[in-house]
Amino acid sequence: MTLPEGAHIVAVTALVLREGRVLAMRRSAHRDAGAGLWETPSGRVREGEEPLDAVKRELAEEAGLDVAWESRPFAAYPARRGALPMIVIAFRARWRSGEVVRSDEHDAHAWWTAEEWCRGSTLTRLVTVIERVLAEQA
Repeated sequence: MTLPEGAHIVAVTALVLREGRVLAMRRSAHRDAGAGLWETPSGRVREGEEPLDAVKRELAEEAGLDVAWESRPFAAYPARRGALPMIVIAFRARWRSGEVVRSDEHDAHAWWTAEEWCRGSTLTRLVTVIERVLAEQA
């Protein structure tokens, strides 16, 4: 897949907060991109879809939690999906109820502190955003 000059994939990610921790999910080994990476629930925005609707859909598909969403993005940052440029829009949500029900996209999950994110995830820009969201919560 090649994108036209200046085009980016647009993705969203859910920063789900619960008792001073953020939901971490490990990508299944069979995934086409990022197998084994620890991330937050995330995915691409579909054509014509609003980013907030996309992140709500992704969280429902990947974790099935009841959360209270903030309607404005918390952060946005550049990333890559393989060789393709991507913009990630991060939304903050607070866990209300339920336990994680994983899809086949992930094979493990945990609720991590900022320190655990620093040790467990190689996605440095995401970790920086998580550190910020947890610092603001304190």
